[in-house]
Amino acid sequence: MSMGTQAQAASYGTPSIALSAAYLSGAVGATGDPTVSVTVGQSGADAGALGVKVTASSRTSVATTGDVTITGTGAARKLVVAARGRGYTDLTVKVTGVDGQTASKTLHYAASAAVQQSADSRYFTGSSDASAAVDVGGGYVVVADDESNVLRLYDRSTSGAPVKTWDFSSKIGVTKEIDIEGAARVGDTIYWTGSLGNNKDGEYKPARNTLFTTKVTGSGAATTLSYGGAYKKLRDDLVAWDEAHGDRYGFAAGTADGEIPKEANGFNVEGLEFAPGSTTTAYIGFRAPLVPAVSGGKALLVPVTNIDKVAGSGATATFGTPIELDLGGLSIRDIRKNAANQYLIVAGSWAADDNTDPYALYTWDGDPAHAPTKTLDLPTSDPGGWEAVIDVPDLTAPGARAQLLTDNGSADLYGDGTEAKDLTHAEWKKSRAAWFTLGS
Repeated sequence: MSMGTQAQAASYGTPSIALSAAYLSGAVGATGDPTVSVTVGQSGADAGALGVKVTASSRTSVATTGDVTITGTGAARKLVVAARGRGYTDLTVKVTGVDGQTASKTLHYAASAAVQQSADSRYFTGSSDASAAVDVGGGYVVVADDESNVLRLYDRSTSGAPVKTWDFSSKIGVTKEIDIEGAARVGDTIYWTGSLGNNKDGEYKPARNTLFTTKVTGSGAATTLSYGGAYKKLRDDLVAWDEAHGDRYGFAAGTADGEIPKEANGFNVEGLEFAPGSTTTAYIGFRAPLVPAVSGGKALLVPVTNIDKVAGSGATATFGTPIELDLGGLSIRDIRKNAANQYLIVAGSWAADDNTDPYALYTWDGDPAHAPTKTLDLPTSDPGGWEAVIDVPDLTAPGARAQLLTDNGSADLYGDGTEAKDLTHAEWKKSRAAWFTLGS
C-alpha cells in the first residue's frame, strides 16, 4: 500500500450503525409488518456510499438473510423482514465503510404463525392484552389493556408500536390494574370500565371496581387524552340493585369472596356502549353471568341510566330494565354502535380458557324487544380471543367491513410455550387487528 493510500484510509473513522429497536416482531404471511430504522455513518465519508445488509441469521427456518429487505439512501435506511417460519432468530445487520471497515448490530426477531385474514391483519405491538378500543378518527384508535392501565394510540392501517401512550393511574388513585374491559365514547368523552369482578383467584381487588373518563382533544395522530373523573362503586351499586330485585342475577353470590369471575354464574363485565340516541344511558355488557347460568343461557345487558352523573359527580348509579339477548349460548365480549344506532356485538364464551371456543359477530338495533342477528362466525384457530370492535360501519352498505381486535395475552405466539403477556420484551408483545366483511 502506498503512503498516499495509507493516508487516505486513515482519514476515515470507524463506521457507525444504530437500530431504532433491538427487538422486532413479525408474522408469517403478514402485510405491513413493523420496520426498523437503521442509521449509519462514517467520518469523512458520504453516508450514501456505505453498504448495509444482513449478513447472518441464527435460525434460517424463521428468516434467512434473503428474507430481509433494506431500503433507503444516505444515513437513514429501513429494514423489514418477511418471515418464513414461526420462532426466533438473531439477525446480524452490518454496515461497510468506503474503506472496507465494518460495524454491526444484532436485531432480535420473532415471528408468529400465519393466520386467517393475513392480508387484512395488522399487529399492534407493545402490549398483548388488548381489551377495549375506541376510534378517534383519521384512521387511529385508542386501545386499552387489561394487564395495565396504559392507553395506547395506534395507526389502524399499519403494524407497529403505539404513537402515544397515557397512564392516568395516579390521577385515578390506583396502583394496581383496573382490568379495563369496556369503553364507549359520547362527544369528546370516553368512558372506560374495569371488569368489576374478582381476579382469577376469586379475590376482590378494589382497582377493578373503577369507571373513569378521559376527554379527547384533536383526532388521528394528533389525538390527546386528558383525565376526566372516576367512580369506584359501580360494582357495589349493581349488587345492591340486584339484591333489591330479588337477587335475579345472583350478583351478590358472583362477587363473593372466592368466587371465580369467569364462570357461567360469575360476575364479569366486558362491554360498554350507549343506548340508542342517548348520552346518559349506557349498556353494561356482561361476560358472566349467563341468564340462566347454564349452557344455552342468554347474554345480559344492564342499562346505567345516569352514567354521566356517576362519572362526573360521583352519584350513585341508577339502572333501567335489564336486557337479555340470545347469542346462541355465548356472552358479550364487546358491544359497539355507530351514529345510526346500528350495533355490533362480539359474542364469546364466559370461560377463562376459551381460545378454542366459538366466537361470533352479531348485529342489533339496540331495541330490547328485538333479537340480535348472527352475521358471521369468527375464527377460533388463531391465537388469542376476539375482544373489541374498533368501530361500526354502515351495516346496510354492501361489503361493509369492521375491524376487530384480539387479546393475545394467553397465546403462545412464537412456539416456545411462553404466554405473550409474559414475554420479556414489549416489542414482541402484540394484539391483532383484523378486517372482516360482514355477512361473509
